[in-house]
Amino acid sequence: MTDNNIPVSEDDLHAYVDGFLDPDRRLEVEAWLGKNPDAAAMVADWQRQNEDIRGLFAGRAEARAEDATLVSRAGNRTDIRSARSQARPWQAASAVMLFVGGAIAGQLAPPYFTGAPQPALQTAALPDQSRSAFLIYASDIRHPVEVGADEQQHLAAWLGKRLDTPLRIPDLSALGLKLVGGRLVPVSGKAGALLMYEDDAGERITVLLGRNEENRETSFRYASDAGLETFYWIDGPIGYAVTGEISRERLQQVADECYRQFET
Repeated sequence: MTDNNIPVSEDDLHAYVDGFLDPDRRLEVEAWLGKNPDAAAMVADWQRQNEDIRGLFAGRAEARAEDATLVSRAGNRTDIRSARSQARPWQAASAVMLFVGGAIAGQLAPPYFTGAPQPALQTAALPDQSRSAFLIYASDIRHPVEVGADEQQHLAAWLGKRLDTPLRIPDLSALGLKLVGGRLVPVSGKAGALLMYEDDAGERITVLLGRNEENRETSFRYASDAGLETFYWIDGPIGYAVTGEISRERLQQVADECYRQFET
């Protein structure tokens, strides 16, 4: 039923969950999953998350039928506050390695699933690169950004030009967050943008943007690692990831607002 010479990539699995595969490819993926129980369990978990999202927000109308789902399962977590005065050298060092490595991973590293070469900006790479950028820059007291909030118009024009797309910097003041500024960063070996915000207590969140023309649109996804929470999605040629050491619910609000303003 399945041609064993046809590889199944992680992108295939995401497309399977999101309903983007054609019927023939869907049958091939289902047959492959039948022989790979670990991957099947992971896919089942993604499907359960989608069901939870639809159940929690079934009554919430969206302006366009094709809009990505912008919610995730609610979880009981408390805010994780990081002391800016306490440096974390081991995290910073590992973040540098991961962030630099991410710039060349698409060219040198094999895909997680055996298969054809993947687009340079893979969905799965977004949260890793966003967490790395957060660890490197959010704890920097004196130079967290290249261009400050007082030059917001210049910042939007500069980063938008490098991303080759008009960039509207989200206003998150309604959520108690003010813009710190932004900087140019590498995202999968290409020019990307990092925006930074902070609240009155000095808690920071970052918004990472990366470009690749071969991106597939994805639903809203969530990742957590060592206290860092990340919501990420791909919309057209741009991938987005919002990261912070705050509760999942709080970060979800921020990501939802970013999505709405980026789409405006």
